[in-house]
Amino acid sequence: MIKNIVFDFGGVIADLDKQKAVEAFKSLGIQEAEKYLDPYLQSGAFLEVENGKTDAAGFIAAMQELSGRELSFAQVQNAWLAFITGISRKKLDYILSLRDRHYNTYLLSNTNPFIMDWACSERFPWGLPLDAYFDKMYFSYKAGFTKPDERIFKYMLEDSGIKPDETLFVEDGKANIDTAGKLGFRTYCPLNGEDWRMAVEANINK
Repeated sequence: MIKNIVFDFGGVIADLDKQKAVEAFKSLGIQEAEKYLDPYLQSGAFLEVENGKTDAAGFIAAMQELSGRELSFAQVQNAWLAFITGISRKKLDYILSLRDRHYNTYLLSNTNPFIMDWACSERFPWGLPLDAYFDKMYFSYKAGFTKPDERIFKYMLEDSGIKPDETLFVEDGKANIDTAGKLGFRTYCPLNGEDWRMAVEANINK
């Protein structure tokens, strides 16, 4: 029986557009931004800020070196946020309804301090910060690992005490779904931007 639902952020809760992020970083002077940016797993300094090997200040310094200009936190944050093209209120309300029905809800995301500084604040859309929707959130940059590395899943399992066979994992990255499946999670892989509410409901009612 499903007791827990773990959601990814980008591509599941937030609709993503890689090209808009590429263009935003290029506008800061990062001319080869497309080499580093990916909807599922970054590379170079973009990966290091998501797996915790560098912090926000270190990432800004790396961007300044690549661009040859001074950059502020706000400028770099706005470039990261260009990835996000929409946040569905219906999906967020559905997550709250799951909690009302006594399901445990979690977030497991490859992300960085720039995006989460925005998401976990009053600036997040629809009146509540992101952490209001979940029992606990697990971020790659704090865990020190990025999906699909199974260590980030095991980190979440150990910390939360949940069991994979009682947990549905909702994630748009195929490699991440494969790792979760091997660990015993029930999984659902929506398309970026999909309204997955009925599919989640069907999975938890199996």
